[in-house]
Amino acid sequence: MGIAETADEQLSIGEVAERTGLSVHALRFYEREGLLVGRVRRTSGGRRRYTPFDVDWLLICVKLRESGMPLADLKQFAELVRQGPGNEAERLELLDVHRQRVDAQIRALEECRSVIAWKVGVYAEHLARGEAGGLWDPTA
Repeated sequence: MGIAETADEQLSIGEVAERTGLSVHALRFYEREGLLVGRVRRTSGGRRRYTPFDVDWLLICVKLRESGMPLADLKQFAELVRQGPGNEAERLELLDVHRQRVDAQIRALEECRSVIAWKVGVYAEHLARGEAGGLWDPTA
């Protein structure tokens, strides 16, 4: 079922929290900070109502934040999307800069993993030979 088929579907804040993995508190924060691209509607009783489009957008926001995108950049990206067509080059620039940061983080983590894997191998080899005593022994 795509967005077009469910555009009129209205979701409670609890349902959106469940679908996105964000807490109700975080959803309110995202709204206060202007991170949503659509206006959150409210029932006559004041309860927030979201659409499937909001959920899709929030899932993107979650991935951008989990990958380390600064809040200011996410706000700028949301503002550009809210403005509509015509600023795609600016959006691309924001996303490309972030992708480059993520790529650098991945390279750094791969280097760390390589060192850890090497050290695991050293310990495993020494333990298998029964010669683990003295490995990084600060008292030696």
